[in-house]
Amino acid sequence: MNICLLIKDFAVGKKFLADGRPTKSGAEIHGENHALQLIKLGHRVTIMTKKRFFFTKTRENLNGIDLVRLHAPFRWLEIFFRLLTTHNDIDAFYIIGTPKFSVWAILFAKMFNKPVTLALTGKAEIFSADNWRNRILATCTNYVATTKEIRDGFVERGGILPEKILILPHGIDTAKYPESNSERRNALKIAHGVNPKQKVLLFCARIVKDKGVDTLQDVWRILHKKFPDALLFVVGGGLNELLDELRALSTELGDSIKVIGEVDAPQEFYQMADVYIFPSRHEGLPTSLLEAMSSGLPAVTSDIGGCEDVIFNDINGFRVNSEDSAAFSEKISILFTDDAKRKVFGERAAKLIRETCDFSIVIPKLAEIIAR
Repeated sequence: MNICLLIKDFAVGKKFLADGRPTKSGAEIHGENHALQLIKLGHRVTIMTKKRFFFTKTRENLNGIDLVRLHAPFRWLEIFFRLLTTHNDIDAFYIIGTPKFSVWAILFAKMFNKPVTLALTGKAEIFSADNWRNRILATCTNYVATTKEIRDGFVERGGILPEKILILPHGIDTAKYPESNSERRNALKIAHGVNPKQKVLLFCARIVKDKGVDTLQDVWRILHKKFPDALLFVVGGGLNELLDELRALSTELGDSIKVIGEVDAPQEFYQMADVYIFPSRHEGLPTSLLEAMSSGLPAVTSDIGGCEDVIFNDINGFRVNSEDSAAFSEKISILFTDDAKRKVFGERAAKLIRETCDFSIVIPKLAEIIAR
């Protein structure tokens, strides 16, 4: 099958913005992963996206992906031209998010009886069919929702028929995030200058306010009083001002916060930590949470869409109100002090992610949906 994947941005060429935030969005990461995994299954994949910068090529091969960048202001015309000429062998369309230019691919697909699948990975993307473009988005063949919350939004706001929607996580390669054990955890702690007896709390996500970094600071103030020897590791790039706040708080609290910054491979931090915290205010299905769970980390998360699909209270972790720093501290304290519960929760978390979110399970299902 020759698949055309449409996405708003892809490989824009810069890693960080001036304020310190990474430029690569979750949707772009999912698009790249899905394209590469579909290619592994034997499919061909063309990605069509915006051309934002003069220095980026109009067309190139990126790790086996045929990448096409569309020029403003005539992206709609370029899509039609390419689908009639250079890409006239496309069998099916797969749209991630709601890029405006994708409606022209939907119209083309209708003209030539090709299936179109639209996937949403975030709550903010849920649309109402209240203008001409959204009405076209509401006419796709199939829809993929990464969470129950997004599925419900498709039905309630978009007017999509429930039978056209499948809940399917975006997936991860769980082999890259193996389940840790006490020996591995202790060895990594020693390698990072941490006493194996010290408890480590991990936050691994983009350092922006929406991820609850302010709540994280309040939580750590409480936890540091209870566990003065414990450490908080903060892994991820983000706003420089928030990173500076975390460093200042660390100085205030006995250098108990280790601000690592952006890393390409966070696996060792997942395998070293004892508990994972995720106080985000709104999410789709958080990739970092799936990675942490796959690594055998029990998590305390916000009680929001996405998290509720994989974290089950007092079974493999805890969910609390995203603004309730006292509740976060209470649940983390339970896991810090109850070794047996922490171990069982981590094992259950890893098992769930391997059985439901691994690429080997997700991608064949996705390919089947796209081909319908």
